[in-house]
Amino acid sequence: MTEQKRTDVDWEDLRFFAALARHRSLSATARALKVNHATVARRIAALESVLGFALFERRADGYQLSRHGTAILSEAGAMESAASAIRDRLAYTNGPSGRVRLTTTRSIADLVIAPRLGDVLGGLANVELEIVTDIRVHSLAQREADIALRLGHPKDSDLTGKRVATIGYAFYASKAAAETVDESGPARLIGFDLDTDGVAEARWLETRFGRDAFTFRSSSNIVQASAAAAGLGIAMLPRFVAEHNPALVEIDYGEAMPDRELWMLAPANLVDIPRIRAIWDGLAQVFSASRERL
Repeated sequence: MTEQKRTDVDWEDLRFFAALARHRSLSATARALKVNHATVARRIAALESVLGFALFERRADGYQLSRHGTAILSEAGAMESAASAIRDRLAYTNGPSGRVRLTTTRSIADLVIAPRLGDVLGGLANVELEIVTDIRVHSLAQREADIALRLGHPKDSDLTGKRVATIGYAFYASKAAAETVDESGPARLIGFDLDTDGVAEARWLETRFGRDAFTFRSSSNIVQASAAAAGLGIAMLPRFVAEHNPALVEIDYGEAMPDRELWMLAPANLVDIPRIRAIWDGLAQVFSASRERL
């Protein structure tokens, strides 16, 4: 007898689909789901067979959502979130549990959150917090992160948002370099590397000073601050970053970039899951205590 082709969508296949959309490789997805990569591939193939279209494009840098995959991701993510919420609520008698993925800038992670991790994770013995700080903007819609700390007012109405700080900027240099700014001709500037064109600060600096004005570049504000402290030039830095380096002095080098709002964001259908709400509330307290120095 010929085996009849399955025509119904298996919810478990959708869970694997949402995970692969988030992790973008079979091996990473397999590790996250604690299965082997062949199981992931089989689940995706089964779902594509039922739906009748490809969900991913296989590329050298990983699995990219196809047009059809993008179209169904929000529904699959909603189902995954609902299942996760049910699981969390059933287990809530022992407190929140599970992994929470936070994406933010390296300087916020290193200088604001890391020193206060005890306040964020206190009493959350069963919660695993993962902080991602690479330059690429991780998508909340594609479940690449559960919570994001981002500069600028959010435009996505499907996100729950809370403004947690206002980031101020100024120009800084070493004490020796500050004394010669007006004497040595055009100043040497410190800026962002050429792969960070999408960063608002990088665009602002290059619009104002031009691409050829920089003698040192880094994607990290903390590295930029260290370079300025070592006398390599002038850096425009968030004030909270400069305050952590006593070798820096603020200088008058014209008007710096306008203040920017820092927002904490999460998908509206995730924010009240116990483990995510616990981290959200802990981070809100950390920023409330740090607001004046930011």
